[in-house]
Amino acid sequence: MPFNILVLSCLAYVAFLFLVAFAGERRAAMGAMGFLRSPVVYTLSLSIYCTAWTFYGAVGYAARSGLEFLTIYLGPTLVFIGWWWVLRKLVRIGRQQRVTSIADLVSSRYGKSNTLGVLVTLIAVLAATPYIALQLQSVTLSFGVFASETPENWALPNRDATVFWVAAGLALFTIVFGTRNLDAKEQHHGIVIAIAVEAVVKLVALLAVGAFVVWGLGGGALAMIDRIENIANPAWQIQPTRWAGLIFLSAAAVISLPRMFQVMVVENVDEGHLARASWAFPLYLFLMNLFILPIAVVGLDLMPEGANPDMLVLTLPLSQGQGGLAMLAFLGGFSSATSMVIVETIALATMVSNHIVMPLWLWLRPATASSGDLRGGILLSRRLSIMAVLALGVGYFRMSGGSNALAAIGLVAFAGMAQVLPAMLGGIFWRGGTKLGAGLGLSVGFLVWAYTLFLPSFGEGAMLSAQIFREGLFGISWLRPQALFGTEGMDPLIHALFWSFCLNTGAYAMGSLVSFPGPVERVQGVSFVNAFDEEQQAERLGWSHGQAEPEALLTMAQRILGDEAALSFFEAEALGQGKAGYLPDLTPGFLAALERRLAGSVGAATAHAMISQLFGRATVTVEDLMAVANETAQIMEYSARLESQQTELTRAARQLREVNEKLTQISAQKDAFLSQISHELRTPMTSIRAFSEILTEGDLPAKMVAEYGQIIHTEARRLTRLLDDLLDISVLENGAVQLNLDLANLSDMLDRAVAAASQTRPGRRFDIWREPPSEAIFLRTDADRLVQVFINLISNARKYCDAEAPLLRIQVRQKGGRVLVDFIDNGSGIPKQSQGLIFEKFSRLTDESRAGGAGLGLAICREIMANLGGTVAYLPGQKGAAFRVTVPLRLEGAAAKKTGS
Repeated sequence: MPFNILVLSCLAYVAFLFLVAFAGERRAAMGAMGFLRSPVVYTLSLSIYCTAWTFYGAVGYAARSGLEFLTIYLGPTLVFIGWWWVLRKLVRIGRQQRVTSIADLVSSRYGKSNTLGVLVTLIAVLAATPYIALQLQSVTLSFGVFASETPENWALPNRDATVFWVAAGLALFTIVFGTRNLDAKEQHHGIVIAIAVEAVVKLVALLAVGAFVVWGLGGGALAMIDRIENIANPAWQIQPTRWAGLIFLSAAAVISLPRMFQVMVVENVDEGHLARASWAFPLYLFLMNLFILPIAVVGLDLMPEGANPDMLVLTLPLSQGQGGLAMLAFLGGFSSATSMVIVETIALATMVSNHIVMPLWLWLRPATASSGDLRGGILLSRRLSIMAVLALGVGYFRMSGGSNALAAIGLVAFAGMAQVLPAMLGGIFWRGGTKLGAGLGLSVGFLVWAYTLFLPSFGEGAMLSAQIFREGLFGISWLRPQALFGTEGMDPLIHALFWSFCLNTGAYAMGSLVSFPGPVERVQGVSFVNAFDEEQQAERLGWSHGQAEPEALLTMAQRILGDEAALSFFEAEALGQGKAGYLPDLTPGFLAALERRLAGSVGAATAHAMISQLFGRATVTVEDLMAVANETAQIMEYSARLESQQTELTRAARQLREVNEKLTQISAQKDAFLSQISHELRTPMTSIRAFSEILTEGDLPAKMVAEYGQIIHTEARRLTRLLDDLLDISVLENGAVQLNLDLANLSDMLDRAVAAASQTRPGRRFDIWREPPSEAIFLRTDADRLVQVFINLISNARKYCDAEAPLLRIQVRQKGGRVLVDFIDNGSGIPKQSQGLIFEKFSRLTDESRAGGAGLGLAICREIMANLGGTVAYLPGQKGAAFRVTVPLRLEGAAAKKTGS
């Protein structure tokens, strides 16, 4: 097959995946999840376990070692069938703690320790590097098969160039769909649906090749069974020790591999999907391995000696002139490799960004936590991390020269990530596990794995000298990499797995027993171990009250989550406390929820550190530690009920206190208002009466009569306006207003409001910034009433903005079935103590010369928006004075009728 056709086919397939991923992202953004949330997609996404190792390497593994290849799939099968409750607990913890990676899980469990997060990240990156190299090598070899004139001549002349372009293409795809934005839970719906499609492609391809081999070349199923039984290959003999070790290793890998954790825990949208996956995923593995052994047996018989057994899935169809089937097999292998690399690099880039890059950035520039937009920096760090991870894979491929056995590379990676298992499982089942124990276990296990398996994988004389292999480190014979502590004769993989895992687990247990967990560790230990006990998930981070203000936390959240997401979160939390507006009280529950929300974007350790900076590095108190240490089941159950009652009482008391304070302030304002309104009523009436008496005396010049008449007219209009405002707010409060509903263009309404408000301080320069495209929205509402609100807000900005070059920004965005219109000026804003009162009747600024009115404008606006089915609220954290008007796109007739009744 011409090589250029192969390249075009790859490009067309990648373009197809782009379209699938883009469609998935669009549907998720529109809220139309539908099929994206189905257990079928979730199960197919787990097929990321089946990489090029399965598609190509499993056949080569079977050709070399017989049935031993099955051990790589028996482990995951046993976990999903017999241990799926462990997976369910991981998913539950992932949702409760909003973890974004396996490093985040370990870091969060052991006291939000970023040191552990860094350690797990480094282990994951080093362990995944050989695995990524394996995928790149498989794609390179498959290209080589098609590039050669004969199937047995499978070496590609310029493989380094092929590896580079394949890695570059994968980096582009991953960056486009893996780092488009900061999702609160790091979910990538577009990539997940693309992986599900690739899962179907590789399954169909492998089944098609298998069916061709069995019935097209092997003479049918019975003949194939006879052929397998007649093979007498000593290398195919079952080795019980190696089988047990490999089953354990693959079981550990399916839990701890970064890509599996990503799709199984982070991308999970429904815990119930695990029930379906507990049998569907093992079924998928069975189908993927159904024809592996027949392909290997027939390939060994038909292909010439020296042919690469890892490429039999491709070379067998090509040798029989089945170019179309070979192309399908190539796309299946391409899907296996690319899907793994994409998800693995996303997971690793998230870990590197959250646990290395961002903490380092915050350490170098601590003020960044509360100022400056971090979103762009976080996304940039993840994109650079993706390129760095793929570069490491390319570097490993070039340094190792490309192993002849794909499976051998995969086993190195499996053993590396298995070092995370003791700290992870110990953390979710043993409250006594400590940060010190986890750190010791991870460090010891990692060093032993690197010394006994990872560095030797490069070959003698590459990373370790031949002398060390023969005599041991420092000439100590019991420190030989493949005969540690004198254990000679063991299989190198089983040797490395045995010692690394035993020493890892022992160090974890010993370190935990000799150390005492810190306060946050104890709190997190209870949360992780008792993840299924809903009543015990009290919001208890144990923050002591520092100098942080709600507005400072809001500002920090906006820098990370974005303005809309942060404001929506703070508004919901305030509402849950029984407060209006966007600034909730800094209760432990709110702070715990905020930390988890931030952790979804920057990781648990970084989120904890950022809040700690604002709190002056506050920690839990000794009382909190003692409370956690002395919990029993009965006390916790009683405490949970008592805490629930106390929460309700506290909320009610807070509401009563706030209402009482507001009534006190309103009462004072009302007294001032009555005095002011009496003055304002008496002033025009006195003027009218005085000038009327003068006019009744007669004998006045015509010019004076006209002048006095104009004064009387002006004062009468002033009096009428005041009475109109009082009448208007009375009608609005009583719900007796009649709304005139019709379709109206939002841009036209804002134009009217800007023109009308220009009469306020007309001689003053005042700039207004707008975005006309975003204003092209038609609303079904009462346009005159809505314009009245806009006029009031714009007039207030013209009147009160104290900036040297006053500027008002009018921003419009649509959210669901509602339209948000923000009015934000660049002045000094409204004092915090006045923000809760500005919408009350009779509320006025202290500077009466600037206020001018009776303090009814914003109160009228509030009532108008209530009648229009919307709201008007003050937006804190915007530097200047900011108001948000929320109005429904369509105010239905029933609502209008009810309002006007």
